[in-house]
Amino acid sequence: MQRLQRLIHQYDGGIWIRVIGSALSTVTGFMIRPFLVLYLYEKLDGSVLLPMLVVGLSPLCGMVVSWFGGGISDRMGRKPVMVVSLLLQMLCMIGYALSSEVWQYAAVSIVTGAGSALFMPAANAQMTDMVPAQRRAEVFALMHTGFNVGAAVGPLLGLLMFRWNPSVVFVIAACTFLINASLVLFKLPETAPLLLARRKGEAKASPAAAGIKRHGGLRMLFTSERTLLLVTLLTMPIAFLYSLAETALPIHLGTHFAHPKNIFPAMMTFNGTMVIALQIWIARKTEAFRSYAVVGASYAFFAVVALGYGYSTTLVALFAAEFVFTIGEMINGPHMQKEISLMAAEEKRGYYFAVFGASRLLGQGLGPILGGLTLAWTNGEVLFTLLAVLLAAAGFAQFRVMRRVEQTRLGADAGSSSGLSV
Repeated sequence: MQRLQRLIHQYDGGIWIRVIGSALSTVTGFMIRPFLVLYLYEKLDGSVLLPMLVVGLSPLCGMVVSWFGGGISDRMGRKPVMVVSLLLQMLCMIGYALSSEVWQYAAVSIVTGAGSALFMPAANAQMTDMVPAQRRAEVFALMHTGFNVGAAVGPLLGLLMFRWNPSVVFVIAACTFLINASLVLFKLPETAPLLLARRKGEAKASPAAAGIKRHGGLRMLFTSERTLLLVTLLTMPIAFLYSLAETALPIHLGTHFAHPKNIFPAMMTFNGTMVIALQIWIARKTEAFRSYAVVGASYAFFAVVALGYGYSTTLVALFAAEFVFTIGEMINGPHMQKEISLMAAEEKRGYYFAVFGASRLLGQGLGPILGGLTLAWTNGEVLFTLLAVLLAAAGFAQFRVMRRVEQTRLGADAGSSSGLSV
């Protein structure tokens, strides 16, 4: 009991509100995600490609919103952007429950992507505003633990609910988005530095902020922020792995296992349970390591996972691959988010997280489409082998890029310190 109390008091109340809100939303999110493709697969008369296209529309739309509206939470504030995005996603869950035609599912997916793309950059920037640099990896790991409460509980609940009445799942999801929006609106403080300074009459538009406002940050991304662009693009293979695990893998499992609808939720529950048990411990153990080394190792783990997904013919091998996946995501996510928070200037945190999140959205959008085409032309083994090769190559490049970024930052810090001491 005392250990639990120490853990609660260790973090700011705003952080716990985010953790609780995220856990609520992700429980219902994971009730839906493992079954959405299979649900659409049945609704659309057994088409393989159409469900993949519908699911892929959501992150592709989100990517467009991220690229052109990346700095919106820096200018308008974290809270209003987060609340609007959660309410949009609430309406989309109701839309899924009421839809019956392909175009209706597609329209709902597009709006869902926009809502999700607005939320995560603002939420991650808010975390960065609230937490000192030396504790960010640990706090992002805590958030990841909250997300995985949903991964542990949601799939099995979803399996039961989808067998009973799929529409009820979407209605429950809508309610949790509304609760999360209420928590953000009434319990979280506004933390955007530019907005707070402007309210005090202290803000002057910086050149960077003005550039984001005029061009949505897109021109700046290809000029002064090319390192951010490169880091972002190199994370796309990981996004492919995530998206294919939720779309192509359940279909591929049917070639080796008799009941893929039961196996995939069990894998997700196993993943979520392992994250809840190990994430904070691993974050603390790896906090002192160089981020580029930790991230490089995670890509190697993910390459092994892709091969495991493609070639496993026994449950033992499949769950071993899932355990390696769990380790990879536990070390990758917090350190990547910490690195982005350190790369970003104070007035560009929302923009940086929006651009970085675009790789996940682009990967989740293209993954189902490319995966569906590959499955239609070849098989799952070829698909996941190609993914493993891509992950290994991207991991090597990301290691080199992040090492250079960190060395540059340490050199600048050393130069600043020596200048102050003169």
